[in-house]
Amino acid sequence: MRIAIDVMGGDNAPDAILAGALDAVELIAPSDTLVLVGDRKAIDDALAQRGMAHDSRIEIEPTTEVIAMNDPPVTAVRQKPGSSIVRMTQLASRRAGDRRCDVVVSAGNTGAFVAASTMSVRRLPGVHRPGIAVTLPTFAGPVILCDVGANTEPKPTHLHQYGHMAAVYANRVTGIDNPRVALMSIGAEETKGSQLVRDANRMMRNDKQLDYVGYVEGRELFAGKANVVVCEGFTGNVILKLAEGLSEGLFRTIAREIMDTDPSLAKRFEPIVRAIYAKHDYHEYGGAPLLGANSICIISHGSSEARTITAAVRTALDFARYEVNPGIVEALSNLDPVEEGAA
Repeated sequence: MRIAIDVMGGDNAPDAILAGALDAVELIAPSDTLVLVGDRKAIDDALAQRGMAHDSRIEIEPTTEVIAMNDPPVTAVRQKPGSSIVRMTQLASRRAGDRRCDVVVSAGNTGAFVAASTMSVRRLPGVHRPGIAVTLPTFAGPVILCDVGANTEPKPTHLHQYGHMAAVYANRVTGIDNPRVALMSIGAEETKGSQLVRDANRMMRNDKQLDYVGYVEGRELFAGKANVVVCEGFTGNVILKLAEGLSEGLFRTIAREIMDTDPSLAKRFEPIVRAIYAKHDYHEYGGAPLLGANSICIISHGSSEARTITAAVRTALDFARYEVNPGIVEALSNLDPVEEGAA
């Protein structure tokens, strides 16, 4: 397997990205290769410092441009063909028939990464629009939320497909048998929600291949009603950022209250708090897969640290090991094409 990493993407690039990528060498097989995409000098310096300049498992793909986090995604992809994001996704393209990489990982501009992947990597057979899926740790177990930013103006058929793609991911990677799928809405009643949500609800309700449980409200996301929750990208991104901020704030508040109450108690509780925090720490998950892309595309957080990138490589290896993409193709091939095309 050949894994390309955008070393120029993210708030802490290139140093943290390179450190995490080089740590990930220990995870890959002797026959695998890490392709480091970005500024050659920065990469050469990092390899020299780690004594890995001659490691046969590492290749360099030099680039001359960088897409900034605040660049307009589509415009940047078109105007910066020499950027690390564009070049990296080209390495995973099937267009020319000489695909050089099987996995692409970036903590850079998410919109640009999705746009570049759509242009170069393309979509799996049967997929209308890819969606970003994140694993949310909850009190009732992991919940797969899709989409969290790739598609902010979807059609009902896109949400329907997200239900299937995320269910495959939940089953194969997190080990959930027959995942329960729900739609995010503003109430449990069938008449609630936008026209988009109501149309998607009708399609999913009529789909006997999904274990569809109907609508969930925001407060039910962490209550275990569903293993997969589907929504459009704008709402999903707001939910994700809210959950990240709330989680961090709660842990800080708990730690401060314990310390203020009894410092000796804080010492005894520290291992427990750390263990719980690790389960809710996005750095431990590495990144979110772009489900439906015709490759393994892992989108890491913009504030990724070295350990985040190492975890992202681990996520990509699991994605390949459990054959998620073949599972998605199989699941979508069984959908009613008339129903899909109607929306």
